[in-house]
Amino acid sequence: MAVGVFTGVDGPVGSFSGKITLSVVITCIVAASSGLIFGYDIGISGGVTTMQPFLQKFFPSVLRKAAEAKTNIYCIYDSQVLTSFTSSLYIAGLAASLVASRLTATIGRRNTMVFGGLTFLAGAAINGGAANVAMLILGRILLGFGVGFTNQATPVYLSEVAPPKWRGAFNTGFQFFIGIGVVAANCINFGTAKRSWGWRLSLGLAVVPAAIMTIGALLISDTPSSLIQRDKVEQARHALRKVRGKDCDVESELAELKKASDVAKEADQEPFVTIFERQYRPHLVMSIAIPFFQQLTGINIIAFYAPVLFQSVGFGNDSALIAAIILGLVNLASILVSTGVVDRFGRRFLFMEGGIQMFVCQVGVAAVLAVTTGVSGTKEISKGYAILVLVLMCIYAAGFGWSWGPLSWLIPSEIFPIKIRPTGQSISVAVNFATTFVLSQTFLTMLCHFKYGTFLFYAAWNALMTIFVALFLPETKGIPLDSMNLVWEKHWYWRRFVCVGSGSCSDTEKEQQKWPWEDSAASMDLSAASVARSHFRSSGDHMHRGCF
Repeated sequence: MAVGVFTGVDGPVGSFSGKITLSVVITCIVAASSGLIFGYDIGISGGVTTMQPFLQKFFPSVLRKAAEAKTNIYCIYDSQVLTSFTSSLYIAGLAASLVASRLTATIGRRNTMVFGGLTFLAGAAINGGAANVAMLILGRILLGFGVGFTNQATPVYLSEVAPPKWRGAFNTGFQFFIGIGVVAANCINFGTAKRSWGWRLSLGLAVVPAAIMTIGALLISDTPSSLIQRDKVEQARHALRKVRGKDCDVESELAELKKASDVAKEADQEPFVTIFERQYRPHLVMSIAIPFFQQLTGINIIAFYAPVLFQSVGFGNDSALIAAIILGLVNLASILVSTGVVDRFGRRFLFMEGGIQMFVCQVGVAAVLAVTTGVSGTKEISKGYAILVLVLMCIYAAGFGWSWGPLSWLIPSEIFPIKIRPTGQSISVAVNFATTFVLSQTFLTMLCHFKYGTFLFYAAWNALMTIFVALFLPETKGIPLDSMNLVWEKHWYWRRFVCVGSGSCSDTEKEQQKWPWEDSAASMDLSAASVARSHFRSSGDHMHRGCF
């Protein structure tokens, strides 16, 4: 069956909608396992900070505050030193993600993942043997470098290797492994919580996911695009044959990849300068807005502090950890739902449905807490209402798991042309870490002062981000990476930047300034076939044969 090869507006790159081979499945699963280390850290931190031996050794003031009968339920864990333990990782991750842009271009996507895994392993070892707060923070900083490198390289790797038709499903694998890491960490916390040395085991066992993903990364090849960029043509040819199938003729695709790489090299401009050009304005806005909004759903804060949160609203220590495990399992199951539907219903539909679902649940949690604990937060919540909070939180986690969770990694990794793809992903990850740092450093203080209003704060952001997606995010399902520029050219708002900047649109198209209510839902939901027809009508390029 013939499959089209598209020549992109920014520079020609062959994008072949190849069949799903066993090799591409295994390669993407191994690469996606890099999410294990991020997920494990998210899950382990909140559980460890509820363990009395850990608090007694490093944060005794928290235990003294908990012993005060008059302390309201929202303020028990309000400690800036305690939140520094959690949030220090994210400031390190921010710095690492910016460096990772140059690193992935120089040594490749795969090697960057390996380097990140080794750095994370060293941090886990230091945390497991920590004797003071300084060692804890040092270990967290190394963990931050590790996840900064892997979070930058992995989504790009997956988008470059996966067939365009199934890119969304393969890319959600990264979020799925993050979910596995969270659940595994919560289970380990539950098993070690009652032991005086349990916190050491919980923190030290982070070496296991680090070792798994590092060894796995060593067993796979780099992406063809990355190898071509580094002038390793023969290795790129071999990598293409592995993921496309041995019976597939990869020479046409290889030639297109090389042509695109040559165009990028001829530009000879610093990517961090190029990305600020007018024609890349929509890409830049999305690379900042999507990760920023993802964190303002409140999910990572809730994941960090789930045991603390559930303990605050009436669960005992063991029950709080079990509740956190349940929350993680629900999130994991919902990611599988996203894997099955993201390439069928599209990114926009899942973003908006998930945003509405999270908004409703957070308003519900705020209402329950306001009624049961009072404005001051000093009333004790009944077990029945505590379970209702858990149910609402699970529905909330499901909404995140099939929308803003996986899609926030997918969108930035698929919208950029090859010459600025690592840079765009670096900015996206850096924004993610910067926002997470600020929120994790302030969440417990916010919970103490805003009380149930904290959930209304996040609900308002969920409403805003849903409106943003409805107005400004075009549909990208099924679009080859090298033809992605066409979705911006057809968008009611972004066309004015892309057309003027690239000179690829007609004068009539430049003058058209449609508003969102003038566009039908169908025009926003571009299929790969419609993009191909539009592109070939304008360029007259011919189709090459690929493999299917």
